[in-house]
Amino acid sequence: MSAHHNPIGNKSVLALVVLTVVLALVGFIWLPSVQGDFSARGVWDAICRAAGAPASWNSQGTSRNSHIATNVVLDRSMAHAAPADVIGRGATLALNNCTMCHGARGMSASNAPNLAGQYPEVVVKQLQDYKSGKRGSAIMESLARNLSERDITDLAAYYASLPKARTAPTTYDESLPPLVRVGDPLRNIAPCISCHGGVDQKFGAPWLEGMPHDYLTTELRAFRNGQRRNDAEGQMRNMARAMTDKEIEEVAGFYARKAATEGQ
Repeated sequence: MSAHHNPIGNKSVLALVVLTVVLALVGFIWLPSVQGDFSARGVWDAICRAAGAPASWNSQGTSRNSHIATNVVLDRSMAHAAPADVIGRGATLALNNCTMCHGARGMSASNAPNLAGQYPEVVVKQLQDYKSGKRGSAIMESLARNLSERDITDLAAYYASLPKARTAPTTYDESLPPLVRVGDPLRNIAPCISCHGGVDQKFGAPWLEGMPHDYLTTELRAFRNGQRRNDAEGQMRNMARAMTDKEIEEVAGFYARKAATEGQ
């Protein structure tokens, strides 16, 4: 007995196949490609990236060197206090190269970051990344290319020796922006104070207290859209992608707050 022709069933199967193909294209190719730091080369690379597969599975080889976030390996020795002669050399270098944007004593009057009191390993890493092109900036890349390893170490030591920015007292209670205090585990956002000071400080994470508001919002948005990519293992990019404009403003506003007695 021959099977009855079922046009409805055939159409359902066809619709399911079409829907599956469309969803696969959207999920594995289109959605990854609209990310600012998308770097896949070909369909298979896009599928591997979307599925979270190791890069070595890609038959086209590993990512090109330009996609490596940073070449800097942080070492605890970078955080040691420097002798006076090292700080003195750093002060001379800063006077000739850095003060126009970062202030005479490391306190910026513009949208450049404050460097006063910054952890030395942070300054070393960022200057090395500018020097290698892993962090982009026409001005900073040009300056950093002319710095030797010793110059970079001396500059980091000098700025670390300066007093940090004065900010309003913080009790780290529920009045803080939620992302600063507790983060958002459901979106894989760690609390800011767990790395950038307040509760704990992660080695290599910058001190953010007193940073210019516009600098912070610019950098968070650059991490979010993939323009800035020198964060090790993509940690900041992964968190910033999930942040809204309002949350970026809240976090920047918290860290940029000024001391209540300033100017009195």
